Amino acid sequence: MQADTLITGATVITMDAGRRVIRDGAVAFAGDTIVAVGPSAELAGIAARDVIDGRRFVLTPGFVNCHVHVTETLIRGFIPEALPFDEELGEWVIPLYKGHTAAEQAVSAKLAIAAMLRSGTTTFLEAGTIIAFDEVMAAIESTGIRARTGRWTEDRAWDPSADAQVLTREAYAALERDLEAYPQDGRRIAAWPNLIGHMTATDELWRQVAALAKRTGTGISAHMSPVAGDSEWYLANTGKRPVVHLGDLGVLGPHLNLVHMVHIDAEEAALVAASGTSVTHCPGASIRCGYGVGKHGLFPEMAQAGVNIALGTDGADNHDMMKVVTLMAALFKDARQDRSLFPAHEVLEMATLNGAKVLGLGGLIGSLEAGRKADIVAHDTRRPFWQPINNAVDQLVWSADGSGVHSVWVDGLRVVDDFRCTTIDEDALYAQGQAMADAVLARSGLPLLSAWPIA
Repeated sequence: MQADTLITGATVITMDAGRRVIRDGAVAFAGDTIVAVGPSAELAGIAARDVIDGRRFVLTPGFVNCHVHVTETLIRGFIPEALPFDEELGEWVIPLYKGHTAAEQAVSAKLAIAAMLRSGTTTFLEAGTIIAFDEVMAAIESTGIRARTGRWTEDRAWDPSADAQVLTREAYAALERDLEAYPQDGRRIAAWPNLIGHMTATDELWRQVAALAKRTGTGISAHMSPVAGDSEWYLANTGKRPVVHLGDLGVLGPHLNLVHMVHIDAEEAALVAASGTSVTHCPGASIRCGYGVGKHGLFPEMAQAGVNIALGTDGADNHDMMKVVTLMAALFKDARQDRSLFPAHEVLEMATLNGAKVLGLGGLIGSLEAGRKADIVAHDTRRPFWQPINNAVDQLVWSADGSGVHSVWVDGLRVVDDFRCTTIDEDALYAQGQAMADAVLARSGLPLLSAWPIA
């Protein structure tokens, strides 16, 4: 057997069907595909052009971030913490989003991707909030990361003078154009017909988009019920809770990924489970924003019912999935006072295999085994938080973070090497990002509110 690269002597967390963890293990890949995984001694006969001494590494599959706003990075740290949800969205987040130029959105996306790659994320599902779609897609493509993205799409006529049918027609047409321009045909990046969610899409658009996703083999991701406001709106306007209403529309199913899902009831959780709909939880965002997930979240019940639960980082505060897995492993242990909930190995499945399932890539990514894509993360154990190594899975979740990621491969291409991106000029990007952030915030007219004076 021949390979382009052979990493040998590492601790390999395979995530394969047997969930093997191989000490003194090896991974070989040729082109974009893994060709062998096993003990180093068994792979010693493979002829590889590049042989890497992996004794310092724990190897894992790349993480799959199933909810991230990549064009929010320039406003990181600017939005006050204590704003009510509606005020935060209506008076800060949305105006700031719409105040970005196309070039600023592209740089914001590259900053988010640099942070994801550097902390081991190899695939992401964007939150459906890109406005300058072509410019951002070009920026994503240049980084080498794997992605599914969606433009900002809503069609509800909040203005009584607006023509609702025109809004729906234009929204759907834009999504169709995106899927034609960026088809899901095996390339690393593709468009999805995502929706903002909440109560921003009409029933007609939901039906049309669900049919489009099924016809094209893509998926839909949409925000739903982070706070009680979504349920209150649906009850007032449809007489049903949100997931019940979506079920009646016939849009639930394996093609759909509902994000947040904190304020749902038992009936909604059962509908999600029965339909095969996936749920992405963003524990960091839920805690930071005070959604009440520990009190109201039914994630243990959904997991018990077989719901495919994936994880996301959400907004610009954090792009490190390793922080997210730690929060997920801890959150319901405390909320339910039950230390058996969401053990480290289950949470690691959420960040890899479950995320792959959300994206319809379950046979291609999420594990290290022959035939899968060569999306590989090398965690450097020459860090005090890794030593000594006893149980690599538990330590990955409870002890380590993304700062220990030494190298990352996507499709066999080394996109991070020795803690630096190879496809991104980081120094130039950081300088450009700061200048653009200053410009965006200055144009917004919004104040920088700080509890301490900034001289």
